[in-house]
Amino acid sequence: MQPDRNPLEDYDLSRPLDTRNGLRQGLTAYGDPHFSLFLRKAFIKAAGYGEDALTRPRGVQLSGGLPIEFPTISLHESFASPTSMYLRNLMSMDTEEMIKAQPLDACIMIGGCDKTVPAQLMGGISANKPVLPLVTGPMLPGSYRGVRLGACTDCRNNWAAYRAGVMDIEDIAALNDELAPTSGTCGVMGTASTMACITAALGLMPLRGASAPAVSATRLRVAEETGKNAVLAVTDEHRPQELLTKESFLNAITVLQAIGGSTNAVVHLLAIINRHPAVAGTITLDTFDEIGRKTPLLVDLKPSGDNYMSDFENAGGMTALLQVLRPLLHLSAKTITGQTLGEVLDAAGTHDFPYSLEIIRPLNNPLFPASSIVVLRGNLAPGGAVMKASASKDRRLLKHSGPAVVFSNTADLARRIDDPDLAVTPDSVLILQGIGPIGHPGMPEAGLIPIPRKLGALGVQDMLRLSDGRMSGTAGGTIVLHISPESALPSSVLGVVRDGDMIRCDVESRILQLEVPEEEIKRRIQERESALRGAERKKRGYRGLYERSVNQAECGVDFDFLTAVGPE
Repeated sequence: MQPDRNPLEDYDLSRPLDTRNGLRQGLTAYGDPHFSLFLRKAFIKAAGYGEDALTRPRGVQLSGGLPIEFPTISLHESFASPTSMYLRNLMSMDTEEMIKAQPLDACIMIGGCDKTVPAQLMGGISANKPVLPLVTGPMLPGSYRGVRLGACTDCRNNWAAYRAGVMDIEDIAALNDELAPTSGTCGVMGTASTMACITAALGLMPLRGASAPAVSATRLRVAEETGKNAVLAVTDEHRPQELLTKESFLNAITVLQAIGGSTNAVVHLLAIINRHPAVAGTITLDTFDEIGRKTPLLVDLKPSGDNYMSDFENAGGMTALLQVLRPLLHLSAKTITGQTLGEVLDAAGTHDFPYSLEIIRPLNNPLFPASSIVVLRGNLAPGGAVMKASASKDRRLLKHSGPAVVFSNTADLARRIDDPDLAVTPDSVLILQGIGPIGHPGMPEAGLIPIPRKLGALGVQDMLRLSDGRMSGTAGGTIVLHISPESALPSSVLGVVRDGDMIRCDVESRILQLEVPEEEIKRRIQERESALRGAERKKRGYRGLYERSVNQAECGVDFDFLTAVGPE
């Protein structure tokens, strides 16, 4: 906290202004800093603030600070076209520039659903003022005919049952009312909950902030604690580029593997990491696989398990999980309070009661032995591909070869997937092209290619599916995602796969291979490059900026000019 000041000092032209803190920082450039502050005070007083309040640094009233709200754009997963991921980088730019532009000492970033928290972390790290995420929390599960339901794993499972003719139209309509019964983010270990857990593992917010339900009183107490931490962060200058280290991010990846988190988090974390000047380039896609090989899946939540975020909270949440993971964590990593992660856990105590051990397994009794999320490579994915192996519904498909059934884009998929004459069998490998970062654009969550209806009617619940797009963290299946380079690029092998080509996937060996002679692959690529040459028209506006600047999945699908390294 700053000592009380005489407000007249701000108008004393003989004294230089201290522009490092509070309302005096980041003054608008009028050529006269004293006038800039004078004008700023005049307008903010219109909101009812007095001189005494304006001499304080930003913070929360209970800790002696002054809270002022300001908006940035927000992203809703179901109300953003073509996809919220297309707008994530725009939100990160908005967040960064508004944090830089406002005269604030610390920023509490309120976010929730999938792309909001990653965008805020990306922008907050780049702005490098003390930032404290405050996530909105998961919703509670609903119930239909005595069975618990939760968005959005049960959205997808029941819709698949409806498509297969197992559920009638009345049931699917009635069930729709119970999938999201309270406010909050999805109540399973989808992307929103995954990012909340990762943010807590990074040490940027209270551990209970990861899982307390949105409608709970605990959520209000977490908000109050965040405000207190914001004022403390100002005093101790806990800027993210100094607070977060490589070890902080390694802890986050360990948690991602242990919770069976969303594959989306891989893309988001890579984007966040590559905003950090001291860490960018030291953690790559392969790091996720290396950590996965020694980290078991411990949390029994959908879509990899059976339970809901409210169960995780009742079992002790992130505190209980991190206590179990202690042997695998870097306990010296700092948190926003100034304590190390080890000190936070020492003060928290243990949570080893029967219910906790049921939801959060011990290291010697995991839900899945290791590598919940794996990284695959081969001629089909030289830049890498990602699979949530723990969410496979038919583990036999983790080592599988089959003929390709190729869909060129989402329109082609919608037109042909349920055609009774589609040449497909349960052994086929479904491939969807054209949904990468540039191809759609925005890398939509279309990677959960539906099972063809005629196979669903026969009881087929899983098939090997490949794409250059993403999949909702609430979804499950044997699905390869984020194939790089994406099919929209002329040199992409994924872009030249044809119906009937044999595809080999071996998760244990981390192989994803197109079983076509290399000479034939080169011939197809050359043919395609010739066909595409000069065919692209330059786009205007944000679409043009996006397509010119976005990088590939293994780099985080960020804009190259926003990364710490900058464009090549």
